[in-house]
Amino acid sequence: MNLYAIRAIYKFEMARTFRTLMQSIASPVLSTSLYFIVFGTAIGSRMGNIEGISYGAFIIPGLVMLSLLSESISNASFGIFFPKFSGTIYEVLSAPVSSMEIVIGYVGAAATKSVTLGLLILLTAQLFVDYHIQHPLWMLAFLILTAVTFSLFGFIIGIWADDFQKLQVIPLMVITPLTFLGGAFYSISMLPEPWQTLTLFNPVVYLISGFRWAFYGVADVNVAVSLGMTLVFLLICLTVVGWIFRTGYRIRT
Repeated sequence: MNLYAIRAIYKFEMARTFRTLMQSIASPVLSTSLYFIVFGTAIGSRMGNIEGISYGAFIIPGLVMLSLLSESISNASFGIFFPKFSGTIYEVLSAPVSSMEIVIGYVGAAATKSVTLGLLILLTAQLFVDYHIQHPLWMLAFLILTAVTFSLFGFIIGIWADDFQKLQVIPLMVITPLTFLGGAFYSISMLPEPWQTLTLFNPVVYLISGFRWAFYGVADVNVAVSLGMTLVFLLICLTVVGWIFRTGYRIRT
């Protein structure tokens, strides 16, 4: 494995983050802080507990997931799309770098940025809401696994997209609505039938439920099922990425 190539791609992508700190880090943290102020402090103080947890604390895992999913996709998709758009992708393709090393470099950098952002949001949440993490190692595991999975998904979107507009279609029109409807701000047990059953077809439900279990030991779905669904989605993304490099789909366009 060409570790020098992986490190070069990784460092280049991370350097881009440090050049755009306001957009890459400050903006998502500020946006999520507004959710904590409005829903956690203002509205949450007037609402009762959910499963024995204050409303402000209950929504923390959902808000972290909301930012994590969108930023993972955005970082990875832009990271591979821009070289295609500018034509510098040919420098990478002509270098002695395998497809696996390209994926590790780009996806690794995107996942690192997303995990860092998630941890910063958790630290910021302490300023507005008191919370505890019951299973910190599982929390970190879900955080990293979700970041890697959706960074891979973003990598796929970046290869599929042929203009900047398409980069935003799936995050804005699919991922964000699924996150809001996936129990980010409520427990799906509060929904009447048939909506409670239909919500189980939303894959984001399993991500948020598993992540919330790591915090408070409560979940809408069994934690083993949540972990299994996340691993299945990761496997699907890896399979699609492998097919892309085998066929050369849109990489050179």
